Formats: sequence, C-alpha cells, structure tokens
Amino acid sequence: MALNTLPNAGLTNRGYPSDRLVTPIIINGDMSVAQRTTSTSSVSSGTTFIVDRFFVAPSSAGTWTMSQSTTTPTGQGFGKSFKMDCTSATASLGAAANLIFQQRIEGQNLQLLKKGTSSAEAVTFSFWVRSNKTGTYTLEMYDNDNTRQISKTYTISSADTWEKKTVNFAGDTTGAFDNDNASSLTILFWLGAGSNFTSGTFSESWSSATNANRVSSSQVNLADSTSNEWYVTGVQLEVGEFDSTSIPGFPFESFDNNLRKCQRYYYAHEDNVARVGRQLSNTECGYDLPFPNIMRTTPTVTYNSPSNDLVQVNGNNQSPTGYDSARSSFGTKSAFLALDYSSNSGGNNVSCKVILSHSATSKKEFDAEL
Repeated sequence: MALNTLPNAGLTNRGYPSDRLVTPIIINGDMSVAQRTTSTSSVSSGTTFIVDRFFVAPSSAGTWTMSQSTTTPTGQGFGKSFKMDCTSATASLGAAANLIFQQRIEGQNLQLLKKGTSSAEAVTFSFWVRSNKTGTYTLEMYDNDNTRQISKTYTISSADTWEKKTVNFAGDTTGAFDNDNASSLTILFWLGAGSNFTSGTFSESWSSATNANRVSSSQVNLADSTSNEWYVTGVQLEVGEFDSTSIPGFPFESFDNNLRKCQRYYYAHEDNVARVGRQLSNTECGYDLPFPNIMRTTPTVTYNSPSNDLVQVNGNNQSPTGYDSARSSFGTKSAFLALDYSSNSGGNNVSCKVILSHSATSKKEFDAEL
C-alpha cells in the first residue's frame, strides 16, 4: 500500500519524499472547529477562544468582535476563517499594550524539530491573511521552556484581499524543548504592540527573549480604527525551508479527526443523552461521563444551568439544583459527576437515571488548555 493511502488519521506525505509521513503541528489551522462559540463581542481584555486552540488576550488595545467567519480565499478549499473586527479604537497604544492571535503547542509534539541540538530543523510557516490595514506585521516563535524567541515580518500589500504568506525560521541549536505535555512553544501573530515590545533591536535570529526586541518597530496598530478587520486561515507549520511555490499543500483533515484533536484541550458536552447512575444520598445522584478523547491533563469543569437537566429516581423526576464539586472527580479519560436535587426517598445505591440536556446553555465544559 502506498504511504499516502495509509488509513492513519492526520498522517500524509503531502509532497514530501514518499518515505516520510507527516502529521500537522498546528491544530485547527483551517479554523473549522469552534466548540465554545462562533462569535463574541465587546472583548477588550482577558483570554478569549473562538476557534479552538487559538486565542486572543488584548491588553489596552481596542475593543473587538471576534468570530469564526465564512469569508475565505477563493478556490483554496477552506470553509472557515478567524476574524477580528475593531469596534472601539485605541489610536495610540500605551507602552505595555499588545494585541496577539496565538496558539500554544505541547513540547512532546515538537521533538521532531530537534531544538537544542546541532541538527535543529528550520521551519516554515504558511497562512492566508486579509485585512483593510496594509503594512508590516510580526510573526513570532516563543520558546517557553528556555525563554528564547525569534521573530519575522510579513507584509499585507493589498487592502481587503486574501494573500498567502510564507515565512522561514532558522533552527535553534540552543535549548531543547521539554518532552512533556506542557506548553513549550507559542506561535504569536502580533496585530498591535506598544513600545515595550518594539523599542529594541528586532530579533530575527534565535536569542534570549528581551521584550523590546520581539516586535518590529514598523508593526501596524490594527486597533487604531473601527474600520479595521483582520482575517486568517490555513495556518500551517512545516519542518524545513520552503518558498511559496515549494511548500507542501495545507494538511486538510476530516472534521471529526480535527475535532478529536481539539477535544484533547477542551470538550463541551452538549448531547441530549440519558446516563445510568447511582443514588449517593437522598439528595444526590452520581454518574460517569466519558470523554471522547484523552485530555491533555485533568480538566477544570464549568457547569452551565444544571437545572435544565433531569434526574429520575424511583420513577420520580427531579430538577437538579447544581453539582457537588466535593463529591465529583475528574481524570483525563472521564469524569464522575455528583448532581444535587430535591430530597427523594430510597436510600443510597439505588439506580437513578440522568437526562442530560442538549441545550447549549446547559453544556458541561471541560478545559485542559495550555
């Protein structure tokens, strides 16, 4: 069987030599998975995820509507993009202000880069980008394990036009990535930066991280007008140096395979299902909820509107009042959830049934993000 027909999800040789299988380093680079929401507005601070695995954490750099968009480059196979839309401008950024679209990557997924050795691999980024704000933008790789970084610039030349960018980064022979499930590398698309990040000598070679050297002094301020918007899709990171004509095509995956990868970091349970559990007391019923994928680490959980669920004990329906965090427990493969409800006779260990609502407002969110 030819290598490019192997039934391994996410593995392909995509233009590489036929003896080399490649799995994408960037997850959800086509912006197709958005478990949390497809749009949110009035974002001016805090960490916001729209499309899975990518986030924005604005700091004194405008107010934004962020969304999963259907505006995409024509004829490239992409169905979704990520969109930033400025709704309140910051014409002049303060020294510490920043606006960055970013993804963090586990160290154990980066060992193929051979960082910190004499055989360190160069890499190439490719992505499609569009904005009304033409000019210079900064793309950065930040090594969290060794506090090292390297940055390059790309230019949006034509307003409101999709452009494909290809950006090369040298390999780093200093500082190996930890081989674990923690965040080793952050990919940062800078959209605005104050002088704390632009006032030094721009670092286009790997070096110890100095904030002043991270962003080009020519970096545009996307937050300077409410007319500004920025789209991106097709983000890929390839091992090796390529130009715009030689880089392998985007590693498209089936939606379900991409979703499973995303669910390692965040899982939103919204299915309308019945689960058999056991009565823990006259006011509690416990049940197991398996995860569709092994999560990166033990997740934190958010319960939304548990009163929309239903507990049935001894033929009697009960409206839940909440979850008991002390009696609930979590692992990387499943959760045991203890659901409170009104008093019901029958004693402990009586079988109960939990009807989980499919309403988006009552979903259970399990978060193991980097």
